[in-house]
Amino acid sequence: MDVSIIAVGTELLFGQTVNTNASYLSNKLNLMGFNVMYHFVVGDNQGRLQAVINRAMTDSDIMVFTGGLGPTQDDLTKETVASAMGVPLVRDQECLKEIEDFFKSRGHDMTENNYKQADLPEGCTVFHNKVGTAPGFGLDVNGKIAICLPGPPREMTWMFEHCARPFLEDYSHRAMCYRVIRTIGIGESELETVLLPLIDEQQDPTIATYAKEGECTLRIASQRDDPAEALRAVDEMTGLVTKLIGKYIYSYEDKPLNQVVVEKLIERGITISCAESCTGGKFAASITDIPGASGVFSHGAVTYSPQAKMDVLGVKKDTLDRYTVVSRETAIEMARGIRMRSGSDISVSITGVAGPDPSDGYPAGTAYIGYSYGNREGCMKVSTGRGSRRWNRHYFTLRMFKIVNEILDNAVEESEEIPDGGENE
Repeated sequence: MDVSIIAVGTELLFGQTVNTNASYLSNKLNLMGFNVMYHFVVGDNQGRLQAVINRAMTDSDIMVFTGGLGPTQDDLTKETVASAMGVPLVRDQECLKEIEDFFKSRGHDMTENNYKQADLPEGCTVFHNKVGTAPGFGLDVNGKIAICLPGPPREMTWMFEHCARPFLEDYSHRAMCYRVIRTIGIGESELETVLLPLIDEQQDPTIATYAKEGECTLRIASQRDDPAEALRAVDEMTGLVTKLIGKYIYSYEDKPLNQVVVEKLIERGITISCAESCTGGKFAASITDIPGASGVFSHGAVTYSPQAKMDVLGVKKDTLDRYTVVSRETAIEMARGIRMRSGSDISVSITGVAGPDPSDGYPAGTAYIGYSYGNREGCMKVSTGRGSRRWNRHYFTLRMFKIVNEILDNAVEESEEIPDGGENE
């Protein structure tokens, strides 16, 4: 069955409130086997809401509304929905008592406009609100279904899980299974080209690629009558995808790279340290974003100036004079220095030019990432070809994590990394 999600509220159009309800509902409804076809956002205007409902009723079997169930004059969702579906509003006495009790329990007087919250479409299934005052409902009229939920995310999620989901289960006859795979080191166009033999022949399961900043994600989805069959189809396609792009995959569970790395470090009892220049501590901050990092993260040093590299890390002045600050030799000495001072199992370093302007003859987006582990030291050069300081710092940090991930998987190789020309931005 096809679904339209309709968010009601002028504050959404003004950008005062982010519409997180739509992403939550899309995820939940797709997993239930429904096809979410449209997202609508409409202000608190009855005429425009009526026009959106007319469109949604034409193109969808199910309409899921959020917002506009409050007590004020601009809360018009249920009135407009009831009118569009040809059903009168009637006062629900049980809901009225729940609203009265809500105000009494908080020692507040119930104003006259709160009474309208107990007016609901005749014949609907009432969704009692245990975390707020606005009840919702499910309504089925001639095969068209309307679900109305409160706008505040806390109330909406509670009501969906406890009321709307059970109501909709009677209409859900298929199960959706999907897996989100994360990759780094391959651009979206190249990713699609490599996977084209699978994409061209896809029916179910389906493959979709998405570009993110500095990486790409891949979603494999299957919708079947039997959830176990859907899972098997996704597993089989995942195997085929892995054969083609396995070296670029770092997560089959939609986990960010910093989480993948920190969890591996914790699982294996391996400690890490870092020395950063152009990233300004972003790598260290990304490690400590993950719970449990204190058990594996030893030291982090931001050595921005040449003097700091010498004083804190022991980088030789001769190295800086001969090879400059932005060099393979400097990066390796930085990694060696922080590892010696921290006693960590792995160390990683970076020195480069974040931009937007060139520096010391190096274009913006140039960096050297050094590493040290076991008896091995090495360096990778990264060249983004971009002048965006923010993007370069983000990408450099990702590449640092990629190197550590490869060290943990025993797959690290020294190479020059030059990503595709800009599609991942």
